[in-house]
Amino acid sequence: MTDEYAAAYDLGSCHWPVSTISDEAQLWFDRGVAWTFGFNHTEAIACYRRAVEADPDLAMAYWGIAYASGPNYNMPWWRFDPKGRADALAQAHDAAREALARSDGATPLEIRLIEALQARYPQREPVEDMKPWDAAFAEEMRAVHLAFPESLDARSVFVESLMQITPWQMWDLALGRPAEGAHTDEARAILETAMDTLPGAMSHAGILHLYVHLMEMSPFPEKALNAADILRTLMPGAGHLVHMATHIDVLCGHYRDVVHWNHTAAMADMEYYRREGPFNIYSGYRIHNYHFEIYGAMFLGQLQPAREALRAIEATVPEEMLRMETPPMANFFESYMAFEPHVLVRFGLWEEAVAMPLPEDQELYCTKTAMIHYAKTVALAALGRVSEAEAQEKVFLEACTRVPETRLQHNNTVVSLLEVAKEMARGEILYRKGDFDAAFDHLRQAVETEDALPYDEPWGWMQPSRHALGALLYEQGHIEEAEAVYRADLGLGGHLRRATVHPDNIWSIKGLHDCLKARGDTVEILQIRQRLDLAAARADRSVAASCFCARAAMKAAE
Repeated sequence: MTDEYAAAYDLGSCHWPVSTISDEAQLWFDRGVAWTFGFNHTEAIACYRRAVEADPDLAMAYWGIAYASGPNYNMPWWRFDPKGRADALAQAHDAAREALARSDGATPLEIRLIEALQARYPQREPVEDMKPWDAAFAEEMRAVHLAFPESLDARSVFVESLMQITPWQMWDLALGRPAEGAHTDEARAILETAMDTLPGAMSHAGILHLYVHLMEMSPFPEKALNAADILRTLMPGAGHLVHMATHIDVLCGHYRDVVHWNHTAAMADMEYYRREGPFNIYSGYRIHNYHFEIYGAMFLGQLQPAREALRAIEATVPEEMLRMETPPMANFFESYMAFEPHVLVRFGLWEEAVAMPLPEDQELYCTKTAMIHYAKTVALAALGRVSEAEAQEKVFLEACTRVPETRLQHNNTVVSLLEVAKEMARGEILYRKGDFDAAFDHLRQAVETEDALPYDEPWGWMQPSRHALGALLYEQGHIEEAEAVYRADLGLGGHLRRATVHPDNIWSIKGLHDCLKARGDTVEILQIRQRLDLAAARADRSVAASCFCARAAMKAAE
């Protein structure tokens, strides 16, 4: 069984020595730690339970069960449904107390870790606000870290406890500095000190994983490139860690790596899918890989890998999975079924968009339904069928009202994403009616609305609003504003919150090149032309404008 498991999952050399004389218990504990660092907490718990079977007195195995049962950076307490929260807390509380009861033979570090965990689960029954528990646990872990600064494992648990206090809110994106109330500077110092001075830190999955998460929303995500490069091959069987490097890749404009490594991660996670099926929260991590692959392909101008990833989502997310109530899978993952309309808009496949069939169950697939109507609206406008587009817009807006606030696309509510879509659709229609000033006002509002979205990875809106705004401004001769729009999108326009910047994407490079050419630039255009040629070499579609809604792009596609 052990050999079969090792053959299925290459978890690298992750090792956290604990107080046991059982090699089997140590092996399964190490596997549990690997999955914990790789955010497959369900499998981590299964491995810790195997460690308990091998050594019923291994206190740290119970610690592992308790730790992995609770909240994590992607799943804070507030995201649990009531039943899931109660079940998780009961399991975590019981395991934490069992660890404490069996800690007589543990090392001083293990005892301190077990004692600290009691603050994370002070009682067996949930309360309305469990954030104070996270803060209390972080305080306890700070003391553990100060007492055992050489322990990379304890350091990793401490940093995650700090980040758990303000998950996905570590930086103020608009101001480019740590967010108020977040322990960003402390977490960064602890991680960077380890990576600079402690042996083994640059091969520690927990340290590297958390550093990528911490730095991805900073003004300088490139500082995590080296950590990301190591992490992507550290544990080839843990697909989420293979994927994690692309959180940095996408921010740095390395879209080919985004596509390649998310495909690799998805293939790794298919082993877990084949063994355990889709009815578990880790399925979301596999879907997330496909999401990233689609996103990267769109920025490369590559339709084929985007379509392949779309088909993979459809093939591995059965409707029965979305109907699960605990956890509420539709709230978490139905939005990921709605990416095809974005792909069709991105590549100007207008007739396909118009003909796209609607789901049979439009209540369950409410995001997909709304996004299909959005794509049909934009497509009809682009085709010049304005009256049909306006009729379709009404259907789209009505579909938006049926999307509940509980529908999420990771850090964004679908309702907030649809606000971008509404402005985009109205702008495209008004443009085709010749009301250019009003059209540009709506497209500018789409940009502002998109910029105001919470940080996400990748960003919540699949095709930057600036691509349509820039293309249509250029088409109407507003070269100066179009150029500014493209520079902002590429990150060449001065200070801008990092989440709206898409370095080296072929669409805005093409737009900026055309603006420079239109105003007769002879210096910068040489550099931009080189970048355009390099980007175009990888695209599988001709890119004649930053958006296929522009006449130049539509003419080239004929």
